[in-house]
Amino acid sequence: MSVNELYTKYTRVWIPDPEEVWKAAEIVRDYKEFEPILHLKLEDESPLEYAIGPKHNQLPFLRNPDILVGENDLTALSYLHEPAVLHNLKVRFLESNHIYTYCGIVLVAINPYEQLHIYGEEVINAYSGQNMGDMDPHIFAVSEEAYKQMARDEKNQSIIVSGESGAGKTVSAKYAMRYFATVGGSYNDTNVEEKVLASSPIMEAIGNAKTTRNDNSSRFGKYIQIGFDKRFHIIGANMRTYLLEKSRVVFQAEEERNYHIFYQLCASASRPEFKDLALGSAEEFLYTSMGENIFIEGVNDAHDFDKTKEAFSLLGFKDSYQTGIYKIMASILHLGNVEIKAERDGESCHISSDDPHLHHFCRLLGVEREQMEHWLCRRKLVTTSETYVKTMSKAQASNACHALAKHIYAHLFDWIVENINRALHTTEKQHSFIGVLDIYGFETFEINSFEQFCINYANEKLQQQFNSHVFKLEQDEYMKEQIPWTLIDFSDNQPCIDLIEAKLGILDLLDEECKVPKGTDQNWAQKLYGRHSVSEHFQKPRMSNRSFIVIHFADKVEYQCDGFLEKNRDTVYEEQINILKASKFQLVADLFQEGKEPTVPSFSSSKGSRINVRAAKTLPKLPNKEHRKTVGHQFRSSLHLLMDTLNATTPHYVRCIKPNDFKEAFSFDSRRAVQQLRACGVLETIRISAAGYPSRWTYPDFFSRYRVLMKKSDMAIGDKKQVCRKLLETLIKDPDKFQFGKTKIFFRAGQVAYLEKLRADKFRNACIKIQKTVRGWLQRTRYRKIRKSAITLQRYGRGYLARRHAEQLRLSKAALVCQKQYRMVRVRREYLRTRQAVITIQAFTKGMYIRRLYQEFLMHHKATVIQKHVRGWMVRRRFQQHRNAAIIIQCAYRRVLAKRRFKQLKIEARSADHFKKLNMGMENKIVQLQRKVDDQGKEYKTQNEQLIVSKNALNTEVTKLTKELETLRSRQDDGTQLNSLQEELERLRAELKEAHAHRKSLEEEHSSEKLGLEQRVEELEKENLLLKGEKEEMNEKILSDSKSTGHVSQRESRLQADLDEERQRYQNLVKEFSRLELRYDNLQEEVSLAKFHPGHRRNLSNQSSLGSESPYPSFTPSDVGDTDDALQMVDDMGVEKAAMDISLFMKLQKRVRELEQERKRLHSSLERMEEVANRKGTEPKGSSPEDDSIADYNILKRQELESENKKLKNDLNELRKAVADRATKSNGSNELQEGYNLLLNQLKAANEELEVRKEEVLILRTQIVSNSKKADTDNHIKTNNVPEWSNNKKPVDKEEALQAYQGLCEAKSKGDDWGYLNEDGELGLAYQGLKQVARLLEAQLQTQSRQHKDELVALHTQIEVLREDLEKKQEVLGQIMALSPEDKVEFSVQQEITRLTNDNLDLKELMEKLEKNERKLKKQLRIYMKKVQELEVSQTAGVQTSKGRPELTRQVTVQRKEKDFEGMLEYYKEDEAMLIRTLITDMTPNTVSATVPCLPAYILFMCIRHADYINDDVKVHSLLTTTINAIKKVLKRNNDDFEMTSFWLANTSRLLHCLKQYSGDEAFMTQNSAKQNEHCLKNFDLAEYRQVLSDLSIQIYQQLIKVAEGIMQPMIVSAMLESESIPSLSGVKPMGYRNRSSSMDTEGGGAGGYTLEALIRQLGQFHGTMGEHGLDPEIGQQVVRQLFYSINAVTLNNLLLRKDVCSWSTGMQLRYNISQMEEWLRGRNLQQSGAVATLEPLIQAAQLLQVKKKTSQDAEAICSLCIALSVQQIVKILNLYTPLNEFEERVTVSFIRDIQNRLPERVEGQHHLLVDTKHTFPVLFPYTPSALGLENMHIPASLSLDFLVRV
Repeated sequence: MSVNELYTKYTRVWIPDPEEVWKAAEIVRDYKEFEPILHLKLEDESPLEYAIGPKHNQLPFLRNPDILVGENDLTALSYLHEPAVLHNLKVRFLESNHIYTYCGIVLVAINPYEQLHIYGEEVINAYSGQNMGDMDPHIFAVSEEAYKQMARDEKNQSIIVSGESGAGKTVSAKYAMRYFATVGGSYNDTNVEEKVLASSPIMEAIGNAKTTRNDNSSRFGKYIQIGFDKRFHIIGANMRTYLLEKSRVVFQAEEERNYHIFYQLCASASRPEFKDLALGSAEEFLYTSMGENIFIEGVNDAHDFDKTKEAFSLLGFKDSYQTGIYKIMASILHLGNVEIKAERDGESCHISSDDPHLHHFCRLLGVEREQMEHWLCRRKLVTTSETYVKTMSKAQASNACHALAKHIYAHLFDWIVENINRALHTTEKQHSFIGVLDIYGFETFEINSFEQFCINYANEKLQQQFNSHVFKLEQDEYMKEQIPWTLIDFSDNQPCIDLIEAKLGILDLLDEECKVPKGTDQNWAQKLYGRHSVSEHFQKPRMSNRSFIVIHFADKVEYQCDGFLEKNRDTVYEEQINILKASKFQLVADLFQEGKEPTVPSFSSSKGSRINVRAAKTLPKLPNKEHRKTVGHQFRSSLHLLMDTLNATTPHYVRCIKPNDFKEAFSFDSRRAVQQLRACGVLETIRISAAGYPSRWTYPDFFSRYRVLMKKSDMAIGDKKQVCRKLLETLIKDPDKFQFGKTKIFFRAGQVAYLEKLRADKFRNACIKIQKTVRGWLQRTRYRKIRKSAITLQRYGRGYLARRHAEQLRLSKAALVCQKQYRMVRVRREYLRTRQAVITIQAFTKGMYIRRLYQEFLMHHKATVIQKHVRGWMVRRRFQQHRNAAIIIQCAYRRVLAKRRFKQLKIEARSADHFKKLNMGMENKIVQLQRKVDDQGKEYKTQNEQLIVSKNALNTEVTKLTKELETLRSRQDDGTQLNSLQEELERLRAELKEAHAHRKSLEEEHSSEKLGLEQRVEELEKENLLLKGEKEEMNEKILSDSKSTGHVSQRESRLQADLDEERQRYQNLVKEFSRLELRYDNLQEEVSLAKFHPGHRRNLSNQSSLGSESPYPSFTPSDVGDTDDALQMVDDMGVEKAAMDISLFMKLQKRVRELEQERKRLHSSLERMEEVANRKGTEPKGSSPEDDSIADYNILKRQELESENKKLKNDLNELRKAVADRATKSNGSNELQEGYNLLLNQLKAANEELEVRKEEVLILRTQIVSNSKKADTDNHIKTNNVPEWSNNKKPVDKEEALQAYQGLCEAKSKGDDWGYLNEDGELGLAYQGLKQVARLLEAQLQTQSRQHKDELVALHTQIEVLREDLEKKQEVLGQIMALSPEDKVEFSVQQEITRLTNDNLDLKELMEKLEKNERKLKKQLRIYMKKVQELEVSQTAGVQTSKGRPELTRQVTVQRKEKDFEGMLEYYKEDEAMLIRTLITDMTPNTVSATVPCLPAYILFMCIRHADYINDDVKVHSLLTTTINAIKKVLKRNNDDFEMTSFWLANTSRLLHCLKQYSGDEAFMTQNSAKQNEHCLKNFDLAEYRQVLSDLSIQIYQQLIKVAEGIMQPMIVSAMLESESIPSLSGVKPMGYRNRSSSMDTEGGGAGGYTLEALIRQLGQFHGTMGEHGLDPEIGQQVVRQLFYSINAVTLNNLLLRKDVCSWSTGMQLRYNISQMEEWLRGRNLQQSGAVATLEPLIQAAQLLQVKKKTSQDAEAICSLCIALSVQQIVKILNLYTPLNEFEERVTVSFIRDIQNRLPERVEGQHHLLVDTKHTFPVLFPYTPSALGLENMHIPASLSLDFLVRV
């Protein structure tokens, strides 16, 4: 392309600028070739004439199109040059806040000087497994690339991190190691990755310091090799260090600090363990106060020291070693404070004997103070013949002290590194490694010395390796695509390296000068001038003879020769070292031993600055030159070793850039950045890329992007390669500007920009044509609208005039009609008023006459009534007088007769015959009197009834007579009617006058009332206004109440969230438990493999349990049952295992407790019986001989039972002791057998004796109860024979009645004694009978009185209770009346809730009592059933001698088959393993696919039901435990099979539902049928196993989610973001190096991407599989919801980390894909699963990509739209938004800042950019009972379960 075509009007260029390095400008006039001036316009619209020269000022660099600005790979730019690179980095760093950018194979990292939240674990997970070019640039992407290439190519890798001090090298290396530690964590529990990360705090403490450029600058280089095994898990690590800056120990510049460890120790000096160090503030020591600022802003040295100490402990440093390290560090500080005083002669010096710092220095190092004081001021000179001791001046002594401090610190540094390597070393074989090199970048200062020379020398070597690697990659790419290529010319820095390290180079000459006895820096400089003055990379400064210039690849550097020799020699006096070697502390002595090398194999020494100092020996010493290496020599050797290591690995480069020198966050200094870009090799990479074909397109992408430039005939060609070839040959005439490869098209620099310009021109012309057409159409449309509007206005005007005339005519007619109607109304109203007055007068007149007539009739009737009553009274008075006289006469006569009869009876009563007759007939008289009383009562009752009937008849008669009287009165009033009417007429006339007067008064009152009403209306209107205001207030109150209800709903939502969080926490614990359980199983397998030896050993099938793998059966406390079970266990286990099993002792101990409780209960019952007997015995004549005998029998029985119980207790104690003794002894098998037999016999005898005693107790209780009932019955019968003297019908006290009856019997038995009173004994018998009757009556009276008192007391109590209740209710009523209506309702609800709560508690207590009684009765029933079954078996089968299956049992089974199937399956214990193997281990979903879903679960539950039915707890426990363990093993074996996992999730949940449905709990029985309720479990409560099955279901659910996510993971990104669901919608942009050479590229291309249809098909397969297996729909919905969350998380994370997909077309594609997934949910009826809600962040992200992003209204719309996205996510998407063509606009920085300012409230708590892909919603297993009856279950014959018997 010619210059005339490129430099045209509107073309943008870059011109040099002294301040900003490069400045943007725009060409305002087309440039013709060879013109001297280029006319430009700057960004501030100022014109500029840019001079063009052939050599100096060439044509300026062209700017890239806006579509390419901000690319994440610099090689994707069309124009590759320095200004383009600088501008792209600046735009990404300042506008998008992106600190990482690719530049080919180099990752450029700019230090943001701010903590960014882009290094979390979720970011590591997002980059893990991804291709490097698919994600945004990141240090994790480079780490993943290295890890992936190591795993794929099985080749060692290296990550080279370089840059200036403060550029972020250490942090980048730290994050790379963190990535490897997370992704390649150790396989076992050695925690090697934690140790690798723990080495960082230690190395930062002892190797990092504050400088003017960086607060945490690494003052040494390090190379860390992280070793991996064959499974690519971290197994160890090793560290090599380079060129520690020892001079910092004794000198720091202003505003700088020493190494961090010194300040950490000073900050922790107040701790008790550091009292011996004698430290204080850092300002008190010379070595820590030279920089005059001992603090770093935001850094807590004491807190950092705790981290350092923890890291030491984690790496295995003993406390004694740590103490030794701290002592040596403290001694260095004290050494710096030792005061050296000069003597008067100036040639010598001395140290005060009482110098405290010297004392502390010697004490801490364990050396002799006198010797150290002597040799700090003197030195030894050794010649061939003699040895001299020479004093030193103060300056020399100070230098010697500084050298000693540096030497001690360097050796301690090496020792710590060596021990860290020991801690990170592993004996396991290393398969491969990844090295991380954190080394200093190219440095140039105002004064450059030996350290800068070594650093720049190392960077020269690294740059050479970098250039060759870049060139090799470019060459490989061309050869892979099979295009012709030529050698690319790049600057080789080998001459500069030869200048430094070749023979007689700078380092050789330096070492040679160091060997000269009196060598100086000046002599060395002269030798350099003479030797290398002809070299093109060496220059001599013009104004100096003590410095030299080396032209490095990055820049010219002038080095000052002063100090080179001294630093290269690193001299320390040997006498001082010998004193340290003789230290009493082993650590100090070991630091300075000769020839001590690191013991870690396969690695060399950790650092090149070690100096070997020999102790004094008897052997002659060799010259120093033969046994001491210079620092330069050591550094060169270690650098060669490093380069060999790097050349043997695949390197990955990270170049750290320092954006400014002021440590300001996101501030970019272009000049400083350009210097570092030139120094770190980034621009060299750009130059090499630009020298070849930097722009590369695949044929499909090129076709899609530039098909607008093709003709319609070209589009008809089917082969896209041919179409692209033909197009390029047409557009670009120079064939050297492009090349066609196998899969890509290669372009020279600038060609893509030219194609973009042609494409833009094409679009621009098309836009102009479209605008022309649209504008014409708009004008025509506007004219039509104006014409139509004019016609409409005319039509409406005419219509208005016509309507106004018609309205006038209508009003005139209406006036006439109104007049007519008014006149008619006025005349008619006058007529009606007159007529009404006449009618009123007539009515009043007629009424007056009628009322007068009525008064006359009323007076006549009253007179008649008075006469009637007077005559009746007179007749009645006369009759009463006559009757009273007759009664008086009769009474007098009867009194006379009674007196006569009384005298006669008194005479007769004195005779004996009468008394005898009276006594003999007394009982009959009593009975007769009683009967008479009863008859009189009945007669009284009948008379009362007759009286009531007669009373009712009289009432009816009175009513009848009253009615007749009223009729008679009405007849009498007829005669006086006429007079009354006349009087009424007169009265009416008077009333009419009064009415007229009253009318006038009413009119006056009406007028006044009208005025009052008008005033009232006004008041009402005001009140109405007030009411309206109150109404508005009430509306506002209602709104506030609705808001408060909203708050209530929010509170409910928060409570629900808390519940979900608690459920999530519990399920996370279950997940962690399953992980640990799996880990435990893996360790067991490893142990078993480690201990494996030939032979086959099989465990018993009944030895599996939930929590133990012991070879002996384990029992939970619930298994401890009766003694029969213990005996059965002893039979099953054998005596040896029984003696060793503690569960048997638990059984016996519980049995002893039960016997003791039984004894106490019997004792208490017998005591109660004894008290009753004693109470009866104390009463006079209250017991019979039969009762005494019964009491004696009970006492004897009690004593016997107590003695037997004691005997049983002693026997059991002896048994327990015997078992314990047998457990401690190890005798022969015969003795064990004898002990076992003895134990068995004793236990059986004790059990039989216990059963006999139980039966005796039951019989005794039965007899006692029956005897008491019988006695009560007899007493009741005999008491009924005694006549009752009272009408009281209440029952008589049984005890007193019994005493009365016994007294009567005694009277009968002793009747002979009473016969002595008279001859025939009748008088005595009568007297005794009367006495007994009186006693009986007295007893009845006492009983009644006691009952009356009891009732009275009860009534009083009840009255008090009711009174208190009434008072409380009155108080409550008073409170309620004082409350408002709303509070009344609330108070009544609270009272009702309280009452219901109390009732509920009472019902619960009653339920607990009933359940307790029910359990007790069930236990007794089981005992009786067991005895009955044993009795039946003993009667029918006899004793079975063989252990096989009895035939009788089979006969019983056959008989049971005739009955209805009860939904139970019986199996034998030995068939349990076969049952588990058939139903679980060998079961596949296809086996039962044609049967009832969850058939294995139903079969297992029917087996559990039968075990419960026969009350076999061991069988239930064994079956459930074995089932759970078998399911776990099957899932572990098929941990990646979705179908198997879904199958067992369905069966496990169904088994859990069956245990709930048939548990007998009413909460689970509401939906059961009657038959299902009959099938409930009878004997066992399996609530604990339900919990275990629930936890197992949670584990299976989590495994199901994990398997499904693993299957979907590779499909999500391709289906949701990359596949074109809407064809030809997405655009294509130029690719960078990372996109065109991913680590996953293959020759044949990668595997085809997944489409959305494939993802939806996979989801449908998951859902169909779960439905086929009978999984509950609710669980299936939760699975779908979790999978949709995973799709949302993965897609959104990739969207947030990929710039290429953040475009408008991607948003359209994404929205379409989401709608397709929503359609799939509707088709499967899964709308209510909550899956759509999980996609809400993704939906909003898609909408964010599509909405406008320009104005403040757009910002407000985005804030209200994207409520599910965090501020970081919104800003990230806006920063990543990339236009696909030049017609779209980028999102401005001001718009993004506006978004951030509008959403300040979301910033709190939202620091994570990415979505947590590992988050799992808490699963809820709703209870879903089965409608399928167990009795209808059919077991197919294909399952081979013939051993199961239907019961």
